[in-house]
Amino acid sequence: MRPVVTVGLCTVDLVQRVERLPEPGQKVQSASVDLAAGGPAANAAVAVAALGGDSRLSTVLGSHPLARLAFQDLTACGVTVTDVLPYRVAPPAVSAVSVRESDGERTVVSHNASGVTATADIDVTGAGALLLDGHHPELALRAATAARAAGVPVVLDAGSWKPVLAELLPLVDVCACSAAFEPRAELTNPVVIRTAGPEPVHWSTASSSGEVPVRATDARDTVGAGDVWHGAAALAVARLGRVPGAADLPSLIAYANEAAAIRVAHEGPRTWVLPMRGLAS
Repeated sequence: MRPVVTVGLCTVDLVQRVERLPEPGQKVQSASVDLAAGGPAANAAVAVAALGGDSRLSTVLGSHPLARLAFQDLTACGVTVTDVLPYRVAPPAVSAVSVRESDGERTVVSHNASGVTATADIDVTGAGALLLDGHHPELALRAATAARAAGVPVVLDAGSWKPVLAELLPLVDVCACSAAFEPRAELTNPVVIRTAGPEPVHWSTASSSGEVPVRATDARDTVGAGDVWHGAAALAVARLGRVPGAADLPSLIAYANEAAAIRVAHEGPRTWVLPMRGLAS
């Protein structure tokens, strides 16, 4: 099978489960603590590997001890990692995550890729799909340009508007965005998909549209659920070997919905990986 190449953000996530999310000025006792690689691109890459795909991630890590932790975690999950700034000595982006035990709702404080400039060519040779999150703008643009030249479908995780999207969106085949995403102009990509948490997922092409329901799930942890959805969707595109059409989208979205449902049903950053393998084909 042709690989899914994912380009974007990798963080180190400190995840604590709490009875209630703290209010300003409060201190709360956590029930558990986990430390793992996170971020949209990294989580999606782990999902691709868990689903049986050839998963390749290009990101920024560096030589800091926390970066080595993230690299080892991703490698253990079956992800092939390319660090475009391997000699960077500053720590990688760190996210502080609190997860409410009763329903899996979370709060996240993260520096993301702010202040990091990364420039490199991304190898998409033989790829079945390219997945971008836009967090490293120059990497995303170079990868998308290479993918377009090679005929590789480009999938965008459009969680929030970023300045690079003005240039990047014309290179995107499948724009998968959240309900909160507010584009600066009408989206004219071949495929536009909008997710809305537990609500039905809406899709549209130039000639048709529809929606796919989301299976009701007892949510235990919503951290990275959207990232897992995007990884599964990109893998489904890679398995098609082309940009999906209207006839492909209901089953593709249902597959990604099921992957996200598995993720939210399991507590912690990696407990969902083994159950996810039941969807591999």
